[in-house]
Amino acid sequence: MKLVAEAVLPLFALILAGYVCGWRGLFGPGATNALNLFVVWLALPALLFQALAEARWYELDRPAFVAAIALGMLATFVPWVAMARRRKPLPDASIEALAASYPNTGFMGIPLCLAVFGRAGLQPAIIATILTACLLFGLSLALIEIGLQPGRATGGAIAKAAVTLARNPLLVAPALGALFAIAHIPRPAPLTRFLSLLGGAASPCALVTIGLFLAQNRGVGDDGRSGAHHQTRVDVARILAIVALKMLVQPLVTGVLVFAVFDLPRPWSTAALLLSALPIGTGPFMLAKLYDREAAVTSRAILLSTVVSLLTTSLLVAWMARG
Repeated sequence: MKLVAEAVLPLFALILAGYVCGWRGLFGPGATNALNLFVVWLALPALLFQALAEARWYELDRPAFVAAIALGMLATFVPWVAMARRRKPLPDASIEALAASYPNTGFMGIPLCLAVFGRAGLQPAIIATILTACLLFGLSLALIEIGLQPGRATGGAIAKAAVTLARNPLLVAPALGALFAIAHIPRPAPLTRFLSLLGGAASPCALVTIGLFLAQNRGVGDDGRSGAHHQTRVDVARILAIVALKMLVQPLVTGVLVFAVFDLPRPWSTAALLLSALPIGTGPFMLAKLYDREAAVTSRAILLSTVVSLLTTSLLVAWMARG
């Protein structure tokens, strides 16, 4: 419980601080978007670049870890798309499936792994973040484009999704960091200090952003507007099913793979389980708003999974400490 108190509770305290500030409107209506952009375009890319540029590559050669994380995600994404596609358009089914499989590895997983495992926890968290951004986000984007333009060739939709991903700073930054490491490009001391200062802001700002996001979207209705009379239209059963898939099925599948199927060192196997058990990230909601699709289910699933994760994450960390 000491590890839980020292590693987990401060993270959720930052989320709570962001929630209270958002609920009270202390930062103004544009604070969530501004802070989110700061994290996505500056702070988190700096952290990812620095980590990959300093990585020892033999430590990142973990195909079993990649397979476990990827298969755990697909184990909840694919069935939901197949099931939801029968009664919903493909874009909406894809966004809901993304919510059922999208762990918050960037905003929450990186600070949590750093707190629990130290600097060694950064490598599995970064790999999981890249998989989430590439595999899940790319797959969902491609399905959305295919669903919105049924007459368009599948290759065109996939190409458009690939272009979108290629512009993602959370992919570009670690790729550049890997290039620096492979080519042994020296980094001047001022650059290293700049990236360290910027990357150090990633974790606290990301966690506060989650709280602001949850406060801002706690009353979003099916049409994207706020109001209590819209809340009754939200399908509670769908929300509970999505949260159950994300918080129970995904970590269960990942746990079986890392402990019973693959041969992984203990820190990597426990990190895989912890990362797979994270709550839903903000990506599905952002994608729903970007394409003007239903936002209520994803926003409430994110809120519920984040609340549930306070208990589940604490239990997992306590179990790992005992192990």
